[in-house]
Amino acid sequence: MTKAVESSYVVEGSGPPLFMIHGIGARKTSWAALTQHLKNDFTCIAYDLRGHGDTPKGEGRFGLDELVADLEALRAKLGIEKAHFIGHSLGGMIGPAYARAYPNRVKALGLLSTAAFRTPDDSAKVKAVVAAMEEKGIPPVLGTLADRWFTDKFQAEHADRIEARKAQVIATDPDVFLNVFHIYAETEMSPWLHEVTAPSLVLTGELDGGCNPRLNKLIADALPNSELVILEGLKHAILIEATERVAPPIVRFLKGTA
Repeated sequence: MTKAVESSYVVEGSGPPLFMIHGIGARKTSWAALTQHLKNDFTCIAYDLRGHGDTPKGEGRFGLDELVADLEALRAKLGIEKAHFIGHSLGGMIGPAYARAYPNRVKALGLLSTAAFRTPDDSAKVKAVVAAMEEKGIPPVLGTLADRWFTDKFQAEHADRIEARKAQVIATDPDVFLNVFHIYAETEMSPWLHEVTAPSLVLTGELDGGCNPRLNKLIADALPNSELVILEGLKHAILIEATERVAPPIVRFLKGTA
């Protein structure tokens, strides 16, 4: 295991602490809109994963264990004994892995737009995306990713938001982007999710191809203390496309476990 890196972070709000874990090629700013709905009730701590934004990438390749170690290092640095954790996409894998490693640090867990219990076909599809990026480079594949992330309506009406997300990806070190995409593609939480006993909210978009309701129902069934929310008509980028729809179930859930 490589040494934990010192993560760049922002803190906003007051109340019980809430760590917010972004996904592949995103940034701590991904949580800015949702934070506006949460900051009156929670101390929102958003941070950049290693190699993203203002956080250094450390030495060599890294895996899920290193991303968990980085989160634990940040918690220890801030002197927080126990907190809520929510993660989107890859962040929705880091959160449960952290809760498994440090169960006494976790009040509640939010798994947003994430995947487990993939069939061989599911795995082949996500691994094919990684292979295409490794073969062609990342920019040529971004159109395909945008179609997976955003609904057609949102793409038609918010071209600027789509371009901003693509620019964010391109600004990420390609080695780091492919590294985290490999983690996302190859992580399988099904063997150990039943060990995660913290109250958990499992939430995804109805039309999210890679993190679909079928997989998320299996995730919720495996977690001993969970509830499942499916947001109709949405794909993967729920934090960008529909913060106003994501916020109410998260606020309700977190307040209910506070």
